[in-house]
Amino acid sequence: MAQKAVKSLIDLVGNTPLVEISGYESKNHLKANIYGKLEFFNPTGSVKDRIVKEMILDAEERGLIKPGDTILDNTSGNTGIALAAYGKARGYNVAIAIEPGVSIERSQILRAHGAELYDFTEIPGAIEAMTKPDATFQSLLDPMAAFGKEKGYFYINQCDNEANIKAHYEHTAPEIWDQLDGKVDIFVAMSGTGGTITGVGRYLKEKNPDAKVVLVQPDADSLPAPGKTDPKIDGIMLVDGIPEGLAPLFYKKHGFNYDEVITISAKDAYDTAKEVAATDGLLIGESSAGALTAAKKLAERPENAGKNIVVMVADGGLKYLSTSLFR
Repeated sequence: MAQKAVKSLIDLVGNTPLVEISGYESKNHLKANIYGKLEFFNPTGSVKDRIVKEMILDAEERGLIKPGDTILDNTSGNTGIALAAYGKARGYNVAIAIEPGVSIERSQILRAHGAELYDFTEIPGAIEAMTKPDATFQSLLDPMAAFGKEKGYFYINQCDNEANIKAHYEHTAPEIWDQLDGKVDIFVAMSGTGGTITGVGRYLKEKNPDAKVVLVQPDADSLPAPGKTDPKIDGIMLVDGIPEGLAPLFYKKHGFNYDEVITISAKDAYDTAKEVAATDGLLIGESSAGALTAAKKLAERPENAGKNIVVMVADGGLKYLSTSLFR
């Protein structure tokens, strides 16, 4: 049955499908069941729709923003796109500081939505913060906060906004649990702000302490950086093997412990993206392909035969056609 009519695009966020990636399983002779949570079914095409909805509604409820205000955030694209769409729809202006080297499509979409775009070079201190050897997402917090204060913008700050975790704890995770009737053995997601794996992981552990939560990170050569060419994975940072003080804020603040970390290369992720497009007709993005690469490694282990592995498919592949992902 078709969904009832809604008042606004933001009301369509969530309730995304979960599909078994069976062609990929068969081709690789996998004995575990791999399910993809297809977040590109959200209105602006990514998992970030969820956190943007929650962050905007939370800020409104707390009286932090009002129509006519400008919302600011730094992003590799998807959060900014969702902010531009839903922010504009609710009467806000949107300013985005976009990570260097992101795909052309994401910048074009942001401009189409009327967002005010800033290069990191236009944010005092941003490039210096991001090019330090110990740079993390939170390295940008001080330069961004100062820039927002100077401009009179509301810095929504996805990297340290509790509504980020709330979106996944209250919505994403219960959806996954219900879609598999509670038979979730392993959850796999790439590392980013940490909101997805913290929110979903906490919920699953509460429902079933034996459920495993696996964090996926790129190797050092696959990280985005100014001037870095493909293959790379945007919007992702190292989590494991770095000093504790540099871990994403959500991990530090909530003390959430994932069960395992799997490190993958962008090259392997790109190969996976091409493979799953051929086996299952799924056109997926860089981080989604990275998570699926790790899920395959888990599915190949004899002890995981017959288990259900859920992979966060954070976005689709259409925003990457200008890159070498599908060449």
